[in-house]
Order: sequence, then C-alpha cells, then structure tokens
Amino acid sequence: MLGIARTLLDDGHDVMALTGRAFQGRIEAIGAAFRPLPASADQDLVDPFSKYPELKSLPPGLELLRATIERLFVDHIPAQHEGLRQLLQEFPADIVIGDDFFCGLLPMLLGPRSKRPPVVLFGTSILQWRREDGAPAFLGLPPAITRAQREDHAATTREHDRVVNQPVARSVNRCLNEMGIGPLSTPLFQTVVERADAYMQLTVPGFEFPRALPPSVRFVGTPPMIHNQAPLPPWADELDGGRKVVLVTQGTVANHDFSQLIGPTLAALAGEQDLLVVVTAGGRPVEAIPGPLPANARLASYLPFEWILPKADVLVTNGGYGSVNQAMSFGVPLVTAGLTEDKADVNARVAWSGVGIDLATNAPMPRALRDAVRSVLDSQSYRQRAAAMAKEFAAIDTSAEILGVVRQAAGCRHVEAHAF
Repeated sequence: MLGIARTLLDDGHDVMALTGRAFQGRIEAIGAAFRPLPASADQDLVDPFSKYPELKSLPPGLELLRATIERLFVDHIPAQHEGLRQLLQEFPADIVIGDDFFCGLLPMLLGPRSKRPPVVLFGTSILQWRREDGAPAFLGLPPAITRAQREDHAATTREHDRVVNQPVARSVNRCLNEMGIGPLSTPLFQTVVERADAYMQLTVPGFEFPRALPPSVRFVGTPPMIHNQAPLPPWADELDGGRKVVLVTQGTVANHDFSQLIGPTLAALAGEQDLLVVVTAGGRPVEAIPGPLPANARLASYLPFEWILPKADVLVTNGGYGSVNQAMSFGVPLVTAGLTEDKADVNARVAWSGVGIDLATNAPMPRALRDAVRSVLDSQSYRQRAAAMAKEFAAIDTSAEILGVVRQAAGCRHVEAHAF
C-alpha cells in the first residue's frame, strides 16, 4: 500500500489513506494524509487474533478458514464501509484504490456504478479467480493434470462449498441485507475481482496458475519498497559475505506462536557454522522468540527488506504473499511451511513455479527444515528458477503500470485525489 501511495505522490497526486492507526506514522512519513478506520474495525498488528481466541485454537483446515474469513473480514464490512463513506464526504476522491481483502468496499462495488467513484483494487494475495480445474482457493492444491486429480479436486470443492463458501455467503448476505444491498451471486473474494473497475495483481504471471482471467486483471509486479522503515540492526556489518545468509520470518499475522517456524528453524540450523541465520519477528519483541539462541543466529523485531534481501541466500517463511514476492524479485529462493490464511496456496505456487521447497505443514520438524534449506542452497535449480523470476519482475515497470491503470480507470490524464 505504501509503495503504491508513494508512486502516486511522486506523480503529483493527493493521497488519503484510510487504514489502521498502527500505520499512521509510516503513512504520514511518505507525505500522504491519514484517517483511521473506525475503532471496531481497527486490528491489533502485534496480535491480530487477540479478539478471536478461537482462531488460535482451531487446527488448520476448513473450519479455521471459515472462521478467519468471517471474523477478520465479513464482520468488519459495516464499520469499514461507514468509515469509507464518511471519508468520501470529507475527501471527495476521484478514485478509490483498495486492497482485495478490504471488504468495506463490497457495498460500493455492488451498488450503482453511477453513484460511486472508480474503484481499483490491488491483489495482496493469490489471485482470487476461479480455476479451470475447479479447485477451491486457500487449500494449497496444485493444478490438476490427470482425470483422477480433477475428480479429487471436485470432491474437495464440494466439501469446501459446504463448510466455507455457503456459511460465508450467508454471513455476508445477512450483513448486506441489513445495509439494504442485494446478495452475492459469486464467492466473496471472486466478487471483488469481478466488480472492480481495474484489478492490479501484485506479482508476475510466472507466479500464478495459468487460467482465463477477466480483462480487468493486470499483473504489475511488486511495488517499490519504502526505504528506511526500520533501522539497520547493530550486527549489520556481520553480513559481509563470509557466511551464507538464511533469512527467517513468520510475517506479521501468523506470528503469535514462534514455535511453529522460527523456533524449529533456529534449532535446525544451530550447528551449521557456515550459515548466518537472520530472524525478523515481524514487529513483535525478539524476547518472544523461544530460546536458547544459537551462536549463528541474529534477531531483530523489524528488518529493512531493501537491505537484507540482496544479502539473503534463502528465505524461510510461512508464506506471506508480500514477502514471497519481494524475495523472488531479488532472486532469492525459498523454503516455505505454512497452512493458515492464504499460505497453503502461496506455498503451493512456490513449489509449482520451482523457486523453492514447500514443506506443506504448519509445524515443520527441524530435520525437514535443515534438509530443505541445504537442498535449496546446494541445488542450482532453485537459484536458477528464482533468478528467472527476478528477471520477470525486472521486466515490469511497476510504477508506470500502476499509474497507467489509475489513469485509465479514472478516465482522465491527472487525478486530483485518491483514497485508499
């Protein structure tokens, strides 16, 4: 979001950001204006699931997926929409640019086109569009090649529809009905892709399963990173090329339990003296990382990715979409292990595209992590595929693509105001 906003500001536009209070300082630091979401829709970035203890206790699977969609997205539609409606009265934007999971835009997208400004969405996760093999989203299913795989996908889709899609649709439609808006005719996240005036997917075609897409979808690469959002750590000069660097992250959402990935990775690589294991805690205090701390480990609450990624030899991650795409844009191969939120599908694309190894678990064992890291470091194939993906990213002028999409959607050469 900050990268898109910075691109618009550099092109002379006014930008107003509507989001959580935790981002206020970073938004204002780049020169954009800020308005907070209503308090009930604001999320705790340090512990996003603090309001929803059931999301911490449910095992990965369809019930957790349904509960996550309903609690984190559907429940916030009224408050998000009201915050946006009030902001547009104060700040009559020429165009609204939102992320694909900001469901407060849904009532606007379902309403009359003549009564709203153009809406451009950007895809912060896997492309939410129906697959030709019929597989549902979020389950990490690779493209079906054989008839048997298609039949398996069809059976999974029926169960997914029963446990996830139908209950979510009922929840959304109850919410929309209370707002005087008609029901959904397609799944929630597919609807926002279909209804947006333009849709910018923040990746390259090589990282998305091939299929027929609506003409509104454009692959725009990954936005330029905002520099200096975090200071260099005190051990920065140790990354001098003497040892290979393994960067480890659990992101900023599924990081309430560092024993899932960070702890096992530290244990797995503790004896690998030719490696420097660099861990970012996604904003949480490093004291939350389970010990003991190996001698070859270095920790930070946040790390500037524009500094660390060019120095990294492999990224170990639970599969956050932004981190995975940023790593690929630098040619960094991956080891992934995560099943919650969208991570199973992100990680399935890592394996399918050949840029890394997907361990396909939410709780990898240290031995499996060590073997996977060593395979990625020692095999040329993963580095070659990651390098090829980096070339695909480099071939896209992301800033020019963003500005082109915005101008086309707005129907004019210069846009005076934007709201996120």
